[in-house]
Amino acid sequence: MTANSTAYKAPGTSGAGGPSPRPLRRRHPASPARRSGWTPWLYLLPALVLLGGLLVYPIYQLGLISFLEYTQAQVSGGEPTTFQGFGNYATLFHDSQFWQVLLATVVFAAVCVLATLLVGCALAVLLTRVRAVPRLALMMAALGAWATPAITGSTVWVFLFDADFGPVNRVLGLGDHSWTYGRYSAFALVLLEVLWCSFPFVMVAVYAGIRAIPTEVLEAAALDGASQWRIWRSVTAPMLRPILVVVTIQSIIWDFKVFTQIYVMTNGGGIAGQNLVLNVYAYQKAFASSQYSLGSAIGVVMLVILLAVTLVYLRLVRRQGEEL
Repeated sequence: MTANSTAYKAPGTSGAGGPSPRPLRRRHPASPARRSGWTPWLYLLPALVLLGGLLVYPIYQLGLISFLEYTQAQVSGGEPTTFQGFGNYATLFHDSQFWQVLLATVVFAAVCVLATLLVGCALAVLLTRVRAVPRLALMMAALGAWATPAITGSTVWVFLFDADFGPVNRVLGLGDHSWTYGRYSAFALVLLEVLWCSFPFVMVAVYAGIRAIPTEVLEAAALDGASQWRIWRSVTAPMLRPILVVVTIQSIIWDFKVFTQIYVMTNGGGIAGQNLVLNVYAYQKAFASSQYSLGSAIGVVMLVILLAVTLVYLRLVRRQGEEL
């Protein structure tokens, strides 16, 4: 070997024969994708904290009271609060009136939801067929009904169907017929009021969805000879499915927990409680009878039923291949 030839160095050794220092590893900064994964949660953090205080904590308190013996004696401090476990639920489930009220609530809510969807969708289609001025008038009238407070609307409807001074009986020639005396007529009257103040939400949402559908699709179906009903059933409704899912879930929640209309129009649940629904029944148990634990148990049962119905409905929709 010549003097200027490069000597062989074994791996991990320095030129002097000792071990060479290990190279320092560079710490690469977090990738943009990893950093951006937390960004939406940071923006949502204030809203999540607010919802935690306004929603999670009240639900926790509701569930806690439902497991306690909590009456007026415990509220005033005369007696200590005791843990009852599922005793309040056992008392509730052995009450025959609870099951009657639950059945009436489910049937009433189902009829209200179906009527609201039918009327709202029909008027949404009508809005796409009329000119600008009638469309604006119908939209303003519907939004006026939607913006009316529930207690105000209920009071107006009670006056319209009043047995002594109501104009409806005079127009129909029914004399002093009382719409709130019979169970089914009272439920029908409340149904009309709920429908009156609920269909605008469905109408506006479905109308916006119809306007978003490309006109070429509807024109192609019409050129193929499809009727208006066939176009709605085979073209419009499938494309509106995400919107229909939202309005259906909202309608189920709203109509299942109706309180103001029943309480005002039937004077607290009708004669002998014939028009009670779960929300009014819980109010009577909690505040009229001072059985706050039973009222809380009814509230928990309503919450579980609504969650179950919503999850089942969403699962059925997802089985049909619809992305939500």
